[in-house]
Amino acid sequence: MSVTQLGMPSIGVPRKGFFTDTSLCIGCKACEVACKEWNSVPADTSLELTGESFDNTSALGANTWRHVAFIEQKVQATDPSAHDGVKWLMSSDVCKHCTHAACLDVCPTGALFRTEHGTVVVQQDICNGCGYCVSACPYGVIDQRPDDGRVFKCTMCYDRLGAGEEPACAKACPTKSIQYGELDELRERADARVAELHERGEGGARLYGHNPDDGVGGDGAFFLLLDEPETYGLPPDPVVTTRDLPVMWKRAAGAAAGLLLGAVAVFWGARN
Repeated sequence: MSVTQLGMPSIGVPRKGFFTDTSLCIGCKACEVACKEWNSVPADTSLELTGESFDNTSALGANTWRHVAFIEQKVQATDPSAHDGVKWLMSSDVCKHCTHAACLDVCPTGALFRTEHGTVVVQQDICNGCGYCVSACPYGVIDQRPDDGRVFKCTMCYDRLGAGEEPACAKACPTKSIQYGELDELRERADARVAELHERGEGGARLYGHNPDDGVGGDGAFFLLLDEPETYGLPPDPVVTTRDLPVMWKRAAGAAAGLLLGAVAVFWGARN
């Protein structure tokens, strides 16, 4: 399948993306604030103490396009990164801008589209609130606002990209945990970073969503993690949820044809 068929930018237009290095995240939530300010994302009025961690945002949603997770772990007191037997993992989550995006497959109005940068964006003026994309997303990213039913998610600051600027979250990140650029270059940078961490004794460092051969064809926003994906609330082996649709439609068409032929046979048999 060609790049054009996948909805990616044509040859000569490099695909853009995010590389989020969670080993550099300090949990400041500057990315969340910058995202809300630039994109005029309303405040999440449902904020409350979850009882799970110091993170009161809890998850990505229609009003939270960047979410910094605080993951508390009990570890051996000898761990140099621990304090009183507790260690924190922090990670800024975002829409993955999948190569094979199921949300694009199921949208009946064309509200979701692939940009020239290879990102996936929702056009709210076309969205009819059907919610098909919500259930189709393998990461649970897309969400509907209860007041009008339309869906919202990260656009990777599409308007800023058009002006040659980096997304607001990457611009605001003080540690460069969030890095924006050409996807191929980010993947090379990520490979080098993992090798560096392994040399420093961080054996748990691994990349997530960077592999073009995974179940979604690789993500436009991928991560360096310090533990298993499940620890961060990420599916270990995500797959595009619409992958079996062609086979399903073919079988449905075959069944319908069989029923039609059966009905015709009964009709002609009754006449004779």
